[in-house]
Formats: sequence, structure tokens, C-alpha cells
Amino acid sequence: MERDQTEELRALQDTLYFIGGKWRIPIINAICNGNKRFREIERSIPGITTRMLSKELKDMEMNKLVKRNVYPDTPVLIEYVPTEYCRTFGKIIGEMINWGREHRRVIVEDSFKH
Repeated sequence: MERDQTEELRALQDTLYFIGGKWRIPIINAICNGNKRFREIERSIPGITTRMLSKELKDMEMNKLVKRNVYPDTPVLIEYVPTEYCRTFGKIIGEMINWGREHRRVIVEDSFKH
């Protein structure tokens, strides 16, 4: 059976669009590791600005990757949690981490050979 390369390319482009942002994967990783409040997420990702985190969280909420829960406390408590849909991406993130570790090992070993 012949593969539909146009469909595959579209699917790859959709995935790259999602992970193409510098901050999206680190934000998902932070949230999935238990950082639920805005400041917790922000502190767990070195270099991210408040403005960028806010923008990315809104975009991720729109794309059904995180859910924003508002609790009417004093002060108001807002938490971000991964959706079930977001959790389907967990295996891909795990594989990316594994590949990144292996890549770093290969590069470091290669630099010592020269």
C-alpha cells in the first residue's frame, strides 16, 4: 500500500508547528511535572518572560493542551493542568529527551576523538 506523502507532510508540519516554539515543550514538561500555578511554571523554565509564558499558555489552552482552572479564593487561584489530549504527547516528549541525551553523548564523545 502506497503512503500518502502529502498527508504525512501535513501531519509533520502540524507537529512541527506545535513543537516549533522555543517554549511549548518546556511548558508542557513543567506542567506535567506538577507545576500548576503561573509563577511555579515561570520559575521552572529559566529565561522565559512573563509575557511569553502568558501568550503560550493562552495558545496552548486554545489548542486544548492545557486547561485553566480558576478558583474563587482570595486572592483568586489559577491553575493550569494538562488535558488528556496533552498527555498523548508524553511519549513523544520522552523520546525527544532520550534522543537529546544520546545526541549529546555522541557529540561529546566525537569532540574528544578529535
